[in-house]
Amino acid sequence: MTAITLNLDPIVHLSHEQFYALCMANKDVPMERSPTGELIIMSPIGGLSGEREADYITDLNIWNRQTGLSKVFSSSTVFSLPGGGDRSPDVAWIQLERGQSLTLEQQEEFPPLCPDFVIELRSKTDRLKPLQSKMQEYLDSGLQLGWLINPQDKQVEIYRPGQAVESLTYPVTLSGEDILPGFTLTVQ
Repeated sequence: MTAITLNLDPIVHLSHEQFYALCMANKDVPMERSPTGELIIMSPIGGLSGEREADYITDLNIWNRQTGLSKVFSSSTVFSLPGGGDRSPDVAWIQLERGQSLTLEQQEEFPPLCPDFVIELRSKTDRLKPLQSKMQEYLDSGLQLGWLINPQDKQVEIYRPGQAVESLTYPVTLSGEDILPGFTLTVQ
């Protein structure tokens, strides 16, 4: 089952606040909101994708604990992006000072910022084009580095501001470059 996108514009244009209220009233339904106000109901993922996602979060969190440079977030975290959408990456990282600059209320709700780094993992139920659009949305909102890992096509797309998307044939590892100094992710 793929994500379902609902265009609510003929009825209502969901603001960040309305979207947050909708999510709180329907806590068992994972949702996102596009910059144009479309409601995206996320499909559940299978065991293999869930295991990979957990491995990626674990690897990033271990590195984070050693460096103390950041805050790491799971796929359940929704970020209110400056570009207008409310998105939930599979793995997210923000620089420590950016996370600490948020009020307690902002931290408890959907943080109003774009992560500095994200990983999107294409699961068996995901279509590639919407994930690529989502990665571009992150870039447009201030993302510094993003990886779209696509096991089905054995590809990884690397997103950097001001640069063309780099596509690699399923590398063994990925480097965090200058954004995540010393971080290496084993992809396979």
